[in-house]
Amino acid sequence: MATLKDLFRTKPKYVTVKPVQGEAGPVRPPAPKPKEVPDGLWAKCPGCQSILYQRELSKNLHVCSRCGHHFHVGAMERLAQILDSVETFEEWDGEVATVNPLGFPGYEEKLARTQEKTGLREAIVTGVGRLENYPVAVGILDFAFFSGSMGSVVGEKLARLFERAAERCLPVIVVSGGGGGARMQEGILSLMQMAKTCQAVERFGRSGRPYVSVLTNPTMGGVYASFASLGDYILAEPGALIGFAGPRIVERTIRQPLPSGFQTSEFALKHGMIDRIVQRKELRPVLAQILRLHAR
Repeated sequence: MATLKDLFRTKPKYVTVKPVQGEAGPVRPPAPKPKEVPDGLWAKCPGCQSILYQRELSKNLHVCSRCGHHFHVGAMERLAQILDSVETFEEWDGEVATVNPLGFPGYEEKLARTQEKTGLREAIVTGVGRLENYPVAVGILDFAFFSGSMGSVVGEKLARLFERAAERCLPVIVVSGGGGGARMQEGILSLMQMAKTCQAVERFGRSGRPYVSVLTNPTMGGVYASFASLGDYILAEPGALIGFAGPRIVERTIRQPLPSGFQTSEFALKHGMIDRIVQRKELRPVLAQILRLHAR
């Protein structure tokens, strides 16, 4: 007669594998190494957190195909997106270099590192090119260079851009992405560029040629409070942060909750601060249409 213990007896094992014994105990086989992913092959979208293939992202003008987030674009790549050909672009004042007028500690070293990293001498590239065969003066602020902040050289190059455009009767396109505003390492000399660029825009307006200001994420501080907000046409990319002080600073200052979407390009359009929101792939056709409207 079988007992209750016999009913739950386990089946006998046919094979027993003994672990390999080492001096410090059982030796386990090494875990397989994870496959290495080359740097720069993938990018994470800040908007939807999706992992995007860099080559496909580049084909889509660095715009997320899933949520439409517009990534930062460098100055030279922006020129390639706007102009007919970068090869025919003639740069102006490329030799103008920044100094350290206030003796700010470590400023020269940081400038040298940023120049080496970006391949640019300053945060802005200016010159003349062609858009659908229309000659146009162009200025591009690069966010990768000191957050696109406006120092003495940036203000000087912008002023010269408007002056030369007025002399040659050229329209002006400036793409702004200056989240740093005025550059603190240059103090009051940086703040003076706000007045200088505003005066340059006002003098350029007498030529009767259009000035198109394109605002990208983020356009803040002294950049927005001067030349960036003075365009005859003010366009903006979707979701761009636009304003003087950031939303957190404003909220802490007034001690009141801010409305939804405060200081985004959509909020600015709703309140009449900009003329149109333009997707990056539509920017070149829209700019060309503006030039055609003002062609002589």
